[in-house]
Amino acid sequence: MKLQSKVLLILLAAVFCFLFLLIHILNTKPIITYSIIYISSSIIFVFISWQILKNEIPFSYAVGLVVVGILLRVSFISINPIGSDDYYRYMWDGKVQSAGINPYLYSPNDPSLQKLHSETIPKFVNNPDMKTIYFPLSQWLFYAGYSLSGEAVWGYKLLLLIFELITLSALFLLIRKMNIPDKYILLYALCPLPIIQFSLDAHLDGFGLPLLILALFFYLDNKKILALIFLGLSFSIKPVGLLFLPILFFYEKKLPERIKVVFIPVIAFSVQFIPYIFFSNPFESFFIYAKHWTFNGIVFNIIDSFIQNNQTARIICGILLVICLLPFIFNKMDLLHKYYYSVLLLLIFSPVVHPWYIAWLAVLLSILPRWSGIFYVGLSSLTVFTVLSYQLNGLWKEYPIVLMLEYIPVVVILIYELSKEKMFLRLKEKV
Repeated sequence: MKLQSKVLLILLAAVFCFLFLLIHILNTKPIITYSIIYISSSIIFVFISWQILKNEIPFSYAVGLVVVGILLRVSFISINPIGSDDYYRYMWDGKVQSAGINPYLYSPNDPSLQKLHSETIPKFVNNPDMKTIYFPLSQWLFYAGYSLSGEAVWGYKLLLLIFELITLSALFLLIRKMNIPDKYILLYALCPLPIIQFSLDAHLDGFGLPLLILALFFYLDNKKILALIFLGLSFSIKPVGLLFLPILFFYEKKLPERIKVVFIPVIAFSVQFIPYIFFSNPFESFFIYAKHWTFNGIVFNIIDSFIQNNQTARIICGILLVICLLPFIFNKMDLLHKYYYSVLLLLIFSPVVHPWYIAWLAVLLSILPRWSGIFYVGLSSLTVFTVLSYQLNGLWKEYPIVLMLEYIPVVVILIYELSKEKMFLRLKEKV
């Protein structure tokens, strides 16, 4: 690595750190500081990624920068979320369980839970008329966080920090397993999206990523049963890993292995519901959410703007997604390439794409460094304008210009990448 490149990388990392430190320093109008830092750090991340991709990074530098990423995460452990109020639902669910109550029975504003009310919760819980949307594994993590610190944020964030460390460790193992340069772990360690969405805003997706990466590692290490259990557990955080099932199903050649691919993850997921399913409906609010919620979905917004029908637009998006996924399931790409592009297509066609959902793609960048993902991670920060409008003016509003700026570069780069992949596959076939 040339001296000039070393200096530039260190300078970029220093500016990156300084931006996050401003959250600790500037206290007036936190959402304004938050928005500026989120967008600015995302721009810096694109330049950091450029340096990582084009240069050989000494192992000692990579270790030092990973430590920087970890310290940034640690620094937010006791700071209340700024850009999202989802944490208050997690806290409430944990409190309900600590009182020995099934979290799927009552909505937060149900009079039966009046005795659990405090000055914070459920006052700041969004959609207090809805029962919880989160699956059992998530619920047990909420309970653990509440048991550690009550209504203080640090207990839950400590758990998230531990899981982030597991993610980084699992990525390192996977990188070594695949003989990928160690430097690519920086594409996650220094990615602003997980730092902001997990370490600061405390979104639960941070619990799911290590489960997914461990599933990939164990599968490639030929420990398939263990891999499929971890994959099933990841569904309990977000069902993104479901995309891997058809890929694995057709990848396996023997019928018994194909049966395992389907049934083991489903069993690992389903068994968690046994304590609840006979006394409540854990899927009630989840289906409401899946049916009605929308945000930041480019294809959905375009289709819905023409037909003006939420449900029909969702069906069309689903059909288009399946059509686009089929070539990846049956082509000759390796498993990880198939999964990366499947996740990216899911996000493009989904009606709801909160920035923390994109973390499921961001975590794959360390094993498949692609500019489509790097730009998507960076440009998704522009959705903060909706949050800014909501917190300052009480108006939840999506901006078409933000959608265009966020998605057009990603789609263009994706098409270019796929054209290169197609050329590569043709060369491979000739050989």
